[in-house]
Amino acid sequence: MITVSEKAKEKVSRLMHDAHLDDTYRLRASVAGGGCSGLSYKLDFDNEVRPMDQEFEDKGIRVVVDMKSFLYLAGTELDFSDGLNGKGFQFNNPNASRECGCGESFSV
Repeated sequence: MITVSEKAKEKVSRLMHDAHLDDTYRLRASVAGGGCSGLSYKLDFDNEVRPMDQEFEDKGIRVVVDMKSFLYLAGTELDFSDGLNGKGFQFNNPNASRECGCGESFSV
């Protein structure tokens, strides 16, 4: 499962509202090769669920993940920070053995 913090929920809801996205859209989380640690996180909105997608709902936010990415993201919490040390979404990933300093990439 992928969970969503209260701050991430508020930010995702605000972004969806500002983009005029209806309730057919979900937050798509995925992993791609790249970044200084080898794998990088990706977030987008998507209104299509593919046959092998895993779908979760937490705090009213529906999250969709392709099966390959789910192997890396199982148990992850999506958070959002708007503090002085950086602003943006953060992945609290228990599967990551190493993360880069900015938190945008990781390795297992």
